[in-house]
Amino acid sequence: MPSIPLALPTINSNYMPVDLDIVDRKIVEQLLADARVPIATLALRVGLSRHAIRHRIDRLEAWKVIAGYTIRLSNPTPEQPFVRAIIMVYRKDRMRGADVLTEITRIPEVSYCYVLSGDFDLIVHLEARSQERINAIWLQIANLPGVTDTHTTFVLSSVIDRRS
Repeated sequence: MPSIPLALPTINSNYMPVDLDIVDRKIVEQLLADARVPIATLALRVGLSRHAIRHRIDRLEAWKVIAGYTIRLSNPTPEQPFVRAIIMVYRKDRMRGADVLTEITRIPEVSYCYVLSGDFDLIVHLEARSQERINAIWLQIANLPGVTDTHTTFVLSSVIDRRS
């Protein structure tokens, strides 16, 4: 089960420190393990009323500590495997390239996108149902105004996956 370090403050999306108490951290830890846990079950595990849990979750969402809830598709099957790829993206203007980021967020097969320091501006992780779809996404990203170059790598195997 993922755990939240107790000594470190959390930073919300506005890069403002948010001091979470031990109860907030327990709530976040439980939600990381199972985002669909019922409020009543969460209340029992944490030792608060359902109303208090709902109030704290609302506050954590408002603070952007909890940025959203998602699902993960089941592991690929031999009949329908995922193709995974990583695209490294160079942008024309690192500081004003928000339009590139906006377009990338619209691609449903993007599982992660990171803004980087160093040689590459962005690293984009893709999970698609076919190599053809990866190629179509690569063309879409490569042809975006503001993108000057890309490098694409296909994932051969997964050694560690701590998302579950």
